[in-house]
Amino acid sequence: MAKHPRIAVIGSANIDLTTFSDRFPKAGETIFGQKFDLGFGGKGANQAVAARLCGADVFMVARVGSDLFGPATIQNFQKLGIDATHVKQIQGVSSGVAPIFVEPDGQNRILVVKGANDLLKPADVDAAADLLRTVDCIVLQFEIPLETVYYAVSFARRHGIRCIVNPAPAHPIEISALAGLDYFIPNESEAETITGMAVRNPDDARKCAEKLLSGGVAGVILTLGSNGSLLASRKSVEHVPAFPVKSIDSTGAGDAFIGSFAVFLAEGLPEREAVRRANLYAGLSTTGVGTQKSFYDRSRYDAEWAMRNKSS
Repeated sequence: MAKHPRIAVIGSANIDLTTFSDRFPKAGETIFGQKFDLGFGGKGANQAVAARLCGADVFMVARVGSDLFGPATIQNFQKLGIDATHVKQIQGVSSGVAPIFVEPDGQNRILVVKGANDLLKPADVDAAADLLRTVDCIVLQFEIPLETVYYAVSFARRHGIRCIVNPAPAHPIEISALAGLDYFIPNESEAETITGMAVRNPDDARKCAEKLLSGGVAGVILTLGSNGSLLASRKSVEHVPAFPVKSIDSTGAGDAFIGSFAVFLAEGLPEREAVRRANLYAGLSTTGVGTQKSFYDRSRYDAEWAMRNKSS
């Protein structure tokens, strides 16, 4: 029987405000949108929800604001069965918000206002240390201060805990601060921002991954959207194809990949198999609208996986 995973996410919690429109307005122009959706988001929270829906025990370390969204975010974690003991409300600041604009083909553009997420500090990692030492994997993103990301990676390394960093949204980093990191998981645009190398195809992705590996991280996974993923280490580089789906909203697909990948690995699946399964989980998330609301629960996902692997 598969191991029951324990996953900690140290990261962001936002409210997503998603607008669907046929086109984007020009400067100074006002147009009508087709539809609006408000939901819980933030890359950290999304990854936590994906991991929880995939069957893990999940623990969130985050900060929210003193507005209407703060208590609602904590209650949403609790409703989903995510341990929110280390999600604290900060007085005098807003919660993080993310206005999202979605085109008819499902592509999205996102603005993030970090708010309370920017006040998650290394001391907060220490405050959760007793809990963190019990987990199988720590997951991080870039919607919190980089000093906190670096500190948490160092904490994981000192205690022998698997660690995943999703550098989103991307900005310049000290890759040496992530030396020994188990998995660095950017998408194409994030990889380009960090390395300066364009990623337009699997061959570009391979070269980019090699550059990231030369910086000292142990493993790199480049998520390539409908082209699947590139799994790279110092020993091998392999392209793992995507599964065909009918995408309507790609928002949160990367988070779905990372949350599910952490669970599949912690269950003891081989690395490539965990990537392949996460490719499907991420693809399925694009068939619904929104982020967390579009993620499959484990029974629904397992049924889809079984159907797509009858011949394997």
